[in-house]
Amino acid sequence: MSALDPKLDPFPRMAEVTTYPLAERESLVGIEDFCAVPEPVADFARFFDSLPDIYAGRWLKELVDRIVAARLADRPVAVALGAHVLKVGLAPLLIDLMRRGVIDHVATNGAGAIHDFEIATCGRTSEDVAEQLPRGEFGFAEETGAALARAAEIGCRPEEGEEAGFGRGLGRLLAASEAPHRDLSVCAEAIRLGIGVTVHACIGSDIVHMHPEADGARIGEASMIDFRHLCRFVCDLDGGVWINVGCAVVLPEAFLKAVSVALNLGTDLSHMTTANLDMLRQYRAETNVVQRPPGRGLSILGQHEILLPLLRMAILAKLEAAGWRGSAP
Repeated sequence: MSALDPKLDPFPRMAEVTTYPLAERESLVGIEDFCAVPEPVADFARFFDSLPDIYAGRWLKELVDRIVAARLADRPVAVALGAHVLKVGLAPLLIDLMRRGVIDHVATNGAGAIHDFEIATCGRTSEDVAEQLPRGEFGFAEETGAALARAAEIGCRPEEGEEAGFGRGLGRLLAASEAPHRDLSVCAEAIRLGIGVTVHACIGSDIVHMHPEADGARIGEASMIDFRHLCRFVCDLDGGVWINVGCAVVLPEAFLKAVSVALNLGTDLSHMTTANLDMLRQYRAETNVVQRPPGRGLSILGQHEILLPLLRMAILAKLEAAGWRGSAP
């Protein structure tokens, strides 16, 4: 398959790159290290309330309260996740919150989609770039590149009755596969649950774009469809919550443009809550997610693998105390 018209391709040697089986690659992250998702712990809400009402303690409590209020009022809650969130073993946590009905839209970037596929396919992800790059092998796992190309194709050409989009294409690809760990795929689980899932690609920034089957037209079309899905979702986000976790550029930029579309169409977002959770403050995430959009913006620093389990447990404890049952996990 040719990704470009030969008459337009300035670098036809891309077709000569060599790939290798994903199973042969050593990866840094395995599902044996992933988080567990215990039921709400007795008295956890009281422990959570005991945190100081100062700085991050106060803001984290406010975020939990706003998520709980949104769910009790049947308003949407979305998580925009950078790839690192999956690399530190938090897929089970996200999936649990999706199954319980707490999260009803998941957005990710191209790198997040790559990790989602590799986790589902072989239970391992995150290659050692320092080792792979000097050998000319960085980013050339055959199955990963071919599958993401196929997901873009499926996302552009859905079956009758199915919604188009990159995230939906990847989710359907994994859901229909025999991947042994597809129950740990955020995209596949979103398809099973019927909730929104979008992938926002940045062409040239992801390893799969080096694969000979990568088709820029399909990647662009599938990602553009997902941007339209995102705009539709944001237009209904007043009273809801948007949480950006660990993405510094692509998702904050996409979100701000979706907010601009919603405001241009006359949408009231003055009661929207936005939050940025990351290990350090990044300009675009802080300005595009926390400061510029209407509504209330919150910024909380912390390691994902510690902060998100605390956030999950607090949300579930508070919802349980409020009598909200949601869906079965």
